Amino acid sequence: MNTRLLAQRWAQRWLLLFAVLPGAGLAAVEDSNTSVGIGTEYTTGDYGGSSSVDEVYVPLNGSWDNGLIGLRLSIPWVTVRAPEGTLVDGPDGQPVVGEGPRRTESGLGDVIAAVTWIDALNYPPAGISIDLSGTVKFGTADEDKGLGTGENDYSLQADVYKFLGSTTLIMTGGYTFRGDPSGYELDDVWFASGGVAFRVNDDTRSGIFLDWRQSAVSGADDPAELSGFLSKELAHSVDLAAYALVGLSDSSPDWGGGLNLYRRF
Repeated sequence: MNTRLLAQRWAQRWLLLFAVLPGAGLAAVEDSNTSVGIGTEYTTGDYGGSSSVDEVYVPLNGSWDNGLIGLRLSIPWVTVRAPEGTLVDGPDGQPVVGEGPRRTESGLGDVIAAVTWIDALNYPPAGISIDLSGTVKFGTADEDKGLGTGENDYSLQADVYKFLGSTTLIMTGGYTFRGDPSGYELDDVWFASGGVAFRVNDDTRSGIFLDWRQSAVSGADDPAELSGFLSKELAHSVDLAAYALVGLSDSSPDWGGGLNLYRRF
C-alpha cells in the first residue's frame, strides 16, 4: 500500500483536508464540521519482486473540526494477494515482497488517527495558510498474515496552501518514525508532495499531485507516484470522488484507483 493519507492516496487525503479547511474551495461546508465516508481502492505492482502484489483497501473514514483543531480517523479492511512471505507496511509504506506461492489474505488494516492544527500560520493578504499535523498508524493489521508490521508508526507534517481564486496550490513535507517489526529492518523516512486543485464549477473539483517518499527498505528505490482526482457533489452534503494513480519507481504500485463517498453534517 502507499500514500493514501487517510487515506490515504493523496487525492483521498486532500479531499479529507479540504472538507475541514475554511476557504479551501471544495463543496460548501460553512455549516458543517463533521464528515463520514467509505472508500474502496485497488492497486497492483511487483514492487521490484518477481510477482505482483494486488491489494483492495476499503476504509471507513471520519473527520471533525471546530475551525481550529481537526481530527481524522480511518478504519480499513484490507485484502492482499501476494507471494507468501510478503509484508505490507501500512498505508504509507511499501510492501516487502516475499518469494513463496501467491496467496490471498484479508483482515483489519492499520487504523490511522490524526490531529491537525488548522491555520497554524495564516496570512490572508498573501492567500497562504499552513496546517500542522500529527498522525499515528496503529499496528492493528495482522502481521502473521503479512497485512502490517504490527508496530505503531508516527508522522509529523506541514501542509502549505496558496489560494488563487478557484485554484489551490498545495505542498506537504514531513517525517515518519517507523516501528521496529521483528525480522524486518525499516528506516525512518522523509516524505513530500506537491500539487494543484481546481474548482471546475460550484459542485465539481479536480486536481493532480506528485508524491515522493524515502524508501524504508535499504537499497530499494524511493516510492514516487502521480495521482489525479475528480470530485462531485451528488446532493446536498454528499460528495463522490474518483482518483487514479501511476507509479514512477519500482517501489511504487504500477497503477491503481479508487472511489470515496462522503456525507457532511
